[in-house]
Parts: sequence; structure tokens; C-alpha cells
Amino acid sequence: MTDRSENEPPPGTGLDAEEPVTSALASTAALRVAGARGAKWLLSAYSGEHGIYGVVLVTALIGAEIEAPTDLDVIWFVAGTVGVFWLAHIYAAVVASRSRRPVPPLHVGIRDGVRHSGGMALAMLIPVFLLATGTWGVLDEWTAYFLALGSGVVILGLIGYLNARRNGATWPWRVLGVVATTLLGLLVIGLSILVH
Repeated sequence: MTDRSENEPPPGTGLDAEEPVTSALASTAALRVAGARGAKWLLSAYSGEHGIYGVVLVTALIGAEIEAPTDLDVIWFVAGTVGVFWLAHIYAAVVASRSRRPVPPLHVGIRDGVRHSGGMALAMLIPVFLLATGTWGVLDEWTAYFLALGSGVVILGLIGYLNARRNGATWPWRVLGVVATTLLGLLVIGLSILVH
């Protein structure tokens, strides 16, 4: 049996007396940079017109499905509907790309359509996750349903705040951004529920 003190620590851990701890710090810094990039991408995806449209659409779909027997039924309905709308937006982007001169290759039109409308698909992740907590038994299904419904409103308010902050607005204007984005979002969501 060997003594643990006789074994040398693995390289890159910063545990060797000869090796500086900077490798661990560098890893942490790299994770922070990657996390910041990911957060920036996520915010831009949600803040774009397709992301906001997706939040409104998903929230309206959840609101329209209040009579669904289970949260799993709501998940299928939301995922299916958003999937169809997302494909329609990609299709529209590809068809529109054919009118540009020079005509880009087909894969470029598809790629651009997926990138541009990606926020629409992304918008359903948080509400669907919350609905899934009801399906998994983590939360009561009604609690999960209303949390998913409310998450869309919270996301719209958060987008209003972050956009105001990004534009250098003062606190009163940031609050106004939250209120305006939330109230207009609620109006559009309510109208969408009536239509569905």
C-alpha cells in the first residue's frame, strides 16, 4: 500500500510546490469569460425581435392551454407550436435570401435563418423547464403551470430593464422600461390568448 504523500499531484492542478497556482486561476478566468460570452449571447437572443416574439408566443400558448389535463400536454402543445413557427421563420429567411444578389448558397440561407430566429426556440426553455417540474413531481402541476405562465412576464420585464441599462438609462428610466415592456407584453399576450 502506498502512502498518499508519496504520490505526486497531477500536473495542472496547482498543487505541486514547483507549479504556480496560476493554472487554476487561468481556468477560472476562462470559465468567467465563457460564461460572460454565453450570458451576452443569451441576452441578445432573448432581446432580439424573434426572442421577444417567442416569449410572447410561448406565454400566450401556455395561457391558452389552461384547460389542458396535465403540464405534459401543455409542454407538447408549446413545443410543437413553437417548433412549427420556428421552421416557418427559417423557411421565410431561406426564401427571402434567394432574392439577394449575389444569391448566397442554400446552406448560408439556412444558417442565417436558424441564427436569426434562434431566440424564438430559446424562449420556450425556461417555461418548459418550469412546466416539467410539475410533470416530474417536483412541484404541484398548477404551481408549475402558473410559474411557467408568469416566467414570460418576468422575462419581458427583465428584457426591458436590461435594455434600458445597456442604453445608459438612469434608474427611473430603467423602472419605466420594466413597466412599459411588461404592460405592453401583457396586452399582446392577452390579445394572443383571445385569438387562440
